Amino acid sequence: MSKRVFLIVLDSVGVGELPDAAEFGDEGSNTVKAAASSGLLNMPNMKKLGFFNILGIDDMYEDIPEAPLYAVSRLAERSKGKDTTTGHWEIAGLVSEKPMPTFPNGFPKEFIDAYSERTGRKILCNKPYSGTDVIRDYGKEHEETGALIVYTSADSVFQIAAHESIVPVEQLYEYCRIAREMLQGDLGVGRVIARPFEGEWPYKRTSRRHDFSLVPPKDTMLDVLSGNGFDVLSVGKIIDIFAEKGITEYVRTANNEEGIERTLENLDKDFNGLSFTNLVDFDMVYGHRNDAPGYATALSYFDSRLPEMLDKLRDDDILMITADHGCDPVTPSTDHSREYIPLVIYGKNLKKGVNLGTRNSFSDIGATILDYFGLPVEIDGTSFLGEII
Repeated sequence: MSKRVFLIVLDSVGVGELPDAAEFGDEGSNTVKAAASSGLLNMPNMKKLGFFNILGIDDMYEDIPEAPLYAVSRLAERSKGKDTTTGHWEIAGLVSEKPMPTFPNGFPKEFIDAYSERTGRKILCNKPYSGTDVIRDYGKEHEETGALIVYTSADSVFQIAAHESIVPVEQLYEYCRIAREMLQGDLGVGRVIARPFEGEWPYKRTSRRHDFSLVPPKDTMLDVLSGNGFDVLSVGKIIDIFAEKGITEYVRTANNEEGIERTLENLDKDFNGLSFTNLVDFDMVYGHRNDAPGYATALSYFDSRLPEMLDKLRDDDILMITADHGCDPVTPSTDHSREYIPLVIYGKNLKKGVNLGTRNSFSDIGATILDYFGLPVEIDGTSFLGEII
C-alpha cells in the first residue's frame, strides 16, 4: 500500500525569536504575533489542529484547545543563517554549519566588472535594497540605458531586476545562469534571483520571478526518497531551492492560491512518497514589505482552504505544516528574522494530543519523513516518528 506525506512550508511564518536572534539583529521578532497585531488574523482551523498550542504563540488566545488535535512542535535552526535556502535544506536534513555569504556593502567591484563584461550590460545599484524600492529608484535609468539593476539584502542573494520590455524574461534568466556560474566559493550566495517588472514608473514586479540556487553539497531526504523509488512532487519554488536535485515531478506557482490548488491536485493523485509545497506570498508579498494586515489576511486565507486539504487526506497520509524562517512585518527591518518555526502534524492514524515541545533542528522533519517510509535516516536530524505513531 502506498504512503503519502504532504509537507507544506508557510514561507517565513516564524513563531518567535531564537536564543541567538540578537546576533542577527532580530531580538523580539515573532512573525505570527506581529501579523496578529493587525487585528485581522483569523485561523480557527489551525487553532483546532493545535497551532496556538505551540510555545511562543501559546499565549495569544484564551480559547485555545487544551492539547493539539494530533501533534505540534516548534523547531530551532541549527544552521547558521535565516534564509530560504538554508531553512529548506535543513528541513530536508542538511544542516549548514557555515553561513552562506552576505554582502552588506554590495558585491566586490572585480566581480561586478567581470559580470558586466560577461553580460555586455552595465550594472546599477549593487547594494542592499528593498525589491520594490529598487525598481522605483533605478527603473527609469534602467529603461534609458538597458543596464541591469543588481541588488542584495541581508540574506545570501544576488538579485537582478529588469523591465520585461527591455530585457525579455528568458534573457534575464540567462543572465542569472551566468551569475550562478560565477558566484561560487567565497562568493557562493544561496540564491541568484530573477526579478522581472513591467508597466510604467513606479512599476510593478511580475510573477515570473525565478530562483537559481546552489546545488546542495550532499544528499537530502529528497535524494534518499527518489533514490529508493519514491515519488517527490515539488509545488512552488521547491524545485529551485534544491536546484532540481532529488525531485521527480514539479510545478512552479505564481502565488499562494495557485500553490494550494496544485497541492489539492496532488491530494487527488495516486503516488507513493512526498508532496513538498512552498507558499511564498507570506514572505515575498507581505513580510518583506512590512505589511502586517496583508500577512494576517494571507494566513487567514490559508486557514480557510485548510478543510479542503484535510478532507482529501487518506487514512495513511500525514500532513505537516511548517515554515523556513521568520519575516516579522512590524520590525524596522524588511528582511528575514531568526525565529523558531512551527510544526503542525495531522494524520488519522496518529496519536492524539502530542506536544513535542521544542526540537533542536529543522532537520528532525526530514528524518521523521524518511523513518515513516521505512528508509535509513542517513541525513542530519532525529526522527520523532515513535512519539506520534
